[in-house]
Amino acid sequence: MKHFLLCALALSALSVQSFSANDPEISLTNKALDLINQLSADEKISQLMNDAPAIDRLGIPSYNWWSEALHGVARNGRATVFPEPIALASSFDTTLVFNVANAISDEGRAKYAIAQRIGNRGTYAGLTYWSPNVNIFRDPRWGRGQETYGEDPFLTARLGVSFVKGLQGTDPFYLKAAACAKHFAVHSGPEALRHQFNAQPTKKDLYETYLPAFEALVKEAHVEAVMSAYNRVWGESATGSKLFLTDILRKQWGFNGHVVSDCDAVADIYKGHGLAKDATEASAIALKSGLNLNCGASFRALKKALEDGLIKESDLDNALLPLMMTRLKLGILTKDAVSPYASIPESVIASDEHAALARQAAQKSMVLLKNDQQTLPLDKNIKTMFITGPFAADASVMLGNYYGVSNRLSTFLEGITAKVSSGTSINYKLGFQATTPNTNTVDWTIGEARGADVCIVVMGLSTATEGEEGDAIASPTEGDKANLSLPEHQLNFLRALRKNNHHKIITVLTGGSPIDVKEISTLSDALVIAWYPGQEGGRALGDLLFGDASFSGRLPVTFPVTSDSLPSFEDYSMHGRTYKYMTGNIQYPFGYGLTFSPVDYSAIELIQPQKKTVQPYQVKIALQNQGHYPVEEVAQLYLTTPGAGVTTPLQSLIGFQRIPLKPGEKRDIVFQVKPEQLKMVMDDGSKKLLKGKYTFTVTGAAPSKRSRELGVPACSVTAII
Repeated sequence: MKHFLLCALALSALSVQSFSANDPEISLTNKALDLINQLSADEKISQLMNDAPAIDRLGIPSYNWWSEALHGVARNGRATVFPEPIALASSFDTTLVFNVANAISDEGRAKYAIAQRIGNRGTYAGLTYWSPNVNIFRDPRWGRGQETYGEDPFLTARLGVSFVKGLQGTDPFYLKAAACAKHFAVHSGPEALRHQFNAQPTKKDLYETYLPAFEALVKEAHVEAVMSAYNRVWGESATGSKLFLTDILRKQWGFNGHVVSDCDAVADIYKGHGLAKDATEASAIALKSGLNLNCGASFRALKKALEDGLIKESDLDNALLPLMMTRLKLGILTKDAVSPYASIPESVIASDEHAALARQAAQKSMVLLKNDQQTLPLDKNIKTMFITGPFAADASVMLGNYYGVSNRLSTFLEGITAKVSSGTSINYKLGFQATTPNTNTVDWTIGEARGADVCIVVMGLSTATEGEEGDAIASPTEGDKANLSLPEHQLNFLRALRKNNHHKIITVLTGGSPIDVKEISTLSDALVIAWYPGQEGGRALGDLLFGDASFSGRLPVTFPVTSDSLPSFEDYSMHGRTYKYMTGNIQYPFGYGLTFSPVDYSAIELIQPQKKTVQPYQVKIALQNQGHYPVEEVAQLYLTTPGAGVTTPLQSLIGFQRIPLKPGEKRDIVFQVKPEQLKMVMDDGSKKLLKGKYTFTVTGAAPSKRSRELGVPACSVTAII
């Protein structure tokens, strides 16, 4: 907040005389203000777009603000490729996410220094990373859901905070890299309508679901940037919204970084939404609403807006100061700039250490949904094995979207083959195509596969069929899914393989979103969700299938039985959506995932504080590994409040812990619950502590009838408040 107030005071007169130079924040603010004072209006405008030109007379180099680091330094050459965010979310592991982000920014720093030396100042070569995506995966048909941390605002906030802290570094002022919370706000499809869509959430849904992660990233992680969304909210462009960009973001939350538009979103204000007559009006609306940086070129029209009196030069100064401060905190604005992160060596890029971290992340991300009769783990001395499916040897499904390029991609076929005995007969055939039926009617694969002791089928989705508007090249719906079903020919292959086959079938599904797995689960002895697992995905799957690591991933999204019962995709009401409001149509619940050993939950206890409005509540429970394999159990704490299912959610996740347990080991764990977490969002958006019964449930998945059918362990305790 100090910086926000300082900027406001300084900009009123653009005076730098009264500040002390002892504080780096004040000192660099002085420098930023001094530079701004020396710029012409045209130069100021030029610095408000992502491709900012050099101002040689002041020693300011050119800089392109557009860089990506969703799960690794992206679109910028060699870098470690970590699992897609929806996969990282399956880990329920804040420390892991912090470590991943820390590795990403280490690589980014090293790559930036080299790029500067060779004169590469283009797109994607900077240190302002437009990540993470903390939108809520409210509808499983959304193609970009893979970029998010799932459907729950609490999980999203906790992982998002960890990512930002890891990416930006631990210095109290200087930045290792600049993170960006996107897309603000109420943005999650449909992709085909994103440039003209008007989201109309209730105030309750806005403050309960769509805003909490952004607020946490601003207040707790001090995220340096926020990206505005393409869509409208309540009729107002999110890129030209004073309510969101100034009133909520800066005044209510104390945000002191910069706001960048999604690319060409300023143009959408007049082209897509019809809220202005041209680029001049649209640019003035966006600037005066709180936008600092235009990804695109619409802000060139600010010159005419200035001439026409739609804006003042002080508006340019207000917009420019946070941008100058970001570059100064990164140490990249002028030649004399300093940074404690400037000497990170080239050796960190795609290093063995980071590869090991990527492998661990992939291990913790994959989710075991079914394991009949202990099909897994497999014996490495198995006699015969057949591997098939369009994605078994396809390296592209390791990558997801917004990815870097790795020099050591590991396919599933490679990872599995590396694990078995040299005496094992292991064979592979493509078997069938990903998106279209086979043209050749002769099929040798089914017969050969039936003859093996185990057949592993790798199929599912790829980023050719789900993703962003222009990336999913095989999608007829511009990246979104029409339904949750896999192509019929994929199911037909599995049906034919299952027929008269008494050997084991292990199905591995790729993708970044929920899939209709009801029949797939029936046809498979074991079912694994591998997501888009990053460069080490193949090795990680091999580790898990053969027991060198134990499955521990949990679903960060509900897997519905069918998409037929889902609300309209365009409806932003949370009614009937996610584990919080779904009363049925659940095949696999949020938080669900199997391990190799069953874990017992018992002896739950609630310890209430003496000062209930100030001190935390404590929920204590005993966990015991009842099997023969070491596991990591993801224990989840859910809260059910008065009015559940009517005026409040059915339940809400308010805590989670990843607990390692040796065979037979019993451990007591304690959840700390802040009094603020007991308050519920009301219809007007306010928060209130309701009177009545509160139920705390510690469990292995979101409480529901389906969770009980699946045998998910759970213990509950209640309190009257």
